[in-house]
Amino acid sequence: MSPLSIAPSMAGAAAVAVPPSADPDYPAAAWYGNIQYLLNISAAGSASCLLLFLLVKLRSDHRRFPGPSALAAKLLAVYHATPAQIALHCGADAAQFLLIERASFFVLLAVALLALIAALPLNLCAGSVPLADPFARTTISHLRPGSPLIWFHLLLVALVVAVAHIGITRMEDDLRITRFRDGNGNPSDPNSSSIAIFTIMVQGIPKALAADKAPLEEYLQHRYPGKVYRVVVPFDLCTLEYLASKWTKVQNDISWLEARLNARSLSNDGDQSIQIDEHLWLRKAKKFWAMVAAKLGFTEEERLRKLHNLRLVLQSKLLDYHDGRAPGAGIAFVIFKDVYTANKAVRDFRSERKKSPIGRFFPVMELQLERSRWRVERAPPPEDIYWNHLGLSKLSLRLRKIAVNTCLLLMLLFCSSPLAIISAMKSAARIINAEAVDHAQSWLTWLEGSSWFGALVLQFLPNVLIFVSMYIIIPSALFYLSKFECHLTVSGEQRAALLKMVCFFLVNLILLRAMVESSLESAILGMGRCYMDGQDCKQIEQYMSASFLSRSCLSTLAFLITSTFLGISFDLLAPMPWIKNILKKFQKNDMLQLVPEQNVDYSVGQNNEASNLRMPLVSDTVDSLDLNGAEVHDLSVYPIDRSFHTPKQTFDFAQYYAFNLTIFALTMIYSLFAPLVVPVGAIYFGYRYIVDKYNFLFVYRVQGFPAGNDGKLMDRVLCIMHFCVVLFLLSMLLFFSIHGDSTKLQAICTLGLVLFYKMLPSRTDSFQPSLLEGIQTAGSFVDGPTDYEVFSNIDIDWDIYQS
Repeated sequence: MSPLSIAPSMAGAAAVAVPPSADPDYPAAAWYGNIQYLLNISAAGSASCLLLFLLVKLRSDHRRFPGPSALAAKLLAVYHATPAQIALHCGADAAQFLLIERASFFVLLAVALLALIAALPLNLCAGSVPLADPFARTTISHLRPGSPLIWFHLLLVALVVAVAHIGITRMEDDLRITRFRDGNGNPSDPNSSSIAIFTIMVQGIPKALAADKAPLEEYLQHRYPGKVYRVVVPFDLCTLEYLASKWTKVQNDISWLEARLNARSLSNDGDQSIQIDEHLWLRKAKKFWAMVAAKLGFTEEERLRKLHNLRLVLQSKLLDYHDGRAPGAGIAFVIFKDVYTANKAVRDFRSERKKSPIGRFFPVMELQLERSRWRVERAPPPEDIYWNHLGLSKLSLRLRKIAVNTCLLLMLLFCSSPLAIISAMKSAARIINAEAVDHAQSWLTWLEGSSWFGALVLQFLPNVLIFVSMYIIIPSALFYLSKFECHLTVSGEQRAALLKMVCFFLVNLILLRAMVESSLESAILGMGRCYMDGQDCKQIEQYMSASFLSRSCLSTLAFLITSTFLGISFDLLAPMPWIKNILKKFQKNDMLQLVPEQNVDYSVGQNNEASNLRMPLVSDTVDSLDLNGAEVHDLSVYPIDRSFHTPKQTFDFAQYYAFNLTIFALTMIYSLFAPLVVPVGAIYFGYRYIVDKYNFLFVYRVQGFPAGNDGKLMDRVLCIMHFCVVLFLLSMLLFFSIHGDSTKLQAICTLGLVLFYKMLPSRTDSFQPSLLEGIQTAGSFVDGPTDYEVFSNIDIDWDIYQS
């Protein structure tokens, strides 16, 4: 569960509820009343979670409660763990996640210094708009529209954009250690041992090449003589999986029917005397039904015969895979002997596809290989591929994507916000019985004002509904929609889920919140009426009014406070893995203890297999060690798993990336509107970085993940972070166009800044020939079959299907 999961229910309650006060002079609408109430709830919840972590959770994570010095040593080891060590022990995904959180903290910290040193004094001291709200005086709404002092905010906008760009660029440099190749395909690390840096993936080849790949090998050897190491053309593994599962189901049905027929024959032999006593008409009816069923083929004998025929058909298709006659997946993995040739092949095939003239004559070999349909790219790591998805037709994939995107579009338009569902239910109830709705509304109003308990119940339960729908049901639905698309790689599936979740959160927490709309449909209709009636455009201008902007900033601040202190403290407990571990203890029995994967503890010195996920960073005997020693936070004693098959990840990177990016976007957008928002956003990323580092090392750590990947998910995250900066510029552009100078020069300068930022070249890793000279060739570290051959190999007990 993420911090955003706790935030909406508590922030929504805090934004409405005002604590009771015995003082009659207490200003009920004072801004600090809600914030103070929210801070009290957040502080109490955070303290409770921290105490529960220190007193109970540590015992679960480390098998026994550590002593003070051991606890300090463990926490120091977590604090001093470097990104390279995180990548080595927890995988590249975890290291990238933590690096992005740490870099986001430094970016927002620098922006917070600008906001507190320059923007906050400017809003407080130079503002002249009469506002009774003390918080509103800290916002940009305190400045008079058209004031010359707004030019200082334009200067601050340029500085914030420069800080964000420098920070994100530095982040890209730090992330290079977690990927085995850069954007140009060159190795980022000369010691990289991934076969993927030598490999390209060719899609669109004829499926018959899986049975005989000699023409493809001959063509590639002709183009790159002496440079091709191996060519792997996998079979249609998707169809193979379907055939195997279908054969198992048919075999079970046959066994069940044969047992049923045998039992019926035995019962018929013993029931001869009973049939004599039956009425004549009953015997005739049974005979007639048996004759009709036999004519129509509804008998169990006929069904058994069809199942036997179906089993023979499935068996022949499965034996085609055994004999190497089955169709291929239409994909080939070409492994070259060096990185330079692999990168050159990608460039050559891509340039030929773009520059191919119409009416060009192709050689016969290229026509046989359907060269014009090839799509060549750098191959993903073998452990990142869904091998059972190889062979899915393009039509099936397109239909799946169209269905998923249509469903997502309808969800964003009509029910993107849970408030839209609630308002629709109220409208339907009013249509059915308006008088009853009015009576219920008056009763609810009386209950809310009559008692503190009633107010809590009426405010808390709707927010729970919003929380469950927005942060549990919707992300789960979006994740399963991404799985339904059947992506070729795990990272591709994560990128699709990330993009869907970010769109959903940005629409709900930024756009709809800012426009006070319950659904995107009503917002679009409101914009459309602006072009038909000029009076409706004034309502859009009210979105940047002083009162509305200060309320929006206050709501965002309350949301960030709850997300930071209450949400992350709740994540420190990692309740779901904790509950699962407790349930496993109660479910264990003596037979399970015989399973070595769940019971064997490997020694620290082994580098191969270590299944104990709760092994501490340092030995429990560290109580007697001096904490000033260098070995206190040494991760060398943490076992490393070099298992070939990558296990299932227990941490939902896409969902947590979406949550973090939403917080980053909110902080950037409101950085100059309300300077007090930025320090809370910086604290969020700093606090979350420490909590997530601990959880990765002790809770979510699953051994076997590679220390480097292709970084495609990370690139998508960086792209969205750049988009967050653009959102900040667009929000300031809207403010300057409404409250800026009369000549709109400030808005024009902001628009120019948007275009300039979009035209800034993204940092691409330069070509480093020294790395290419020192890199190993494919044959120098490959001993036996490559990973692509092992994963694409059909490992089935063929004796089962030949019986």
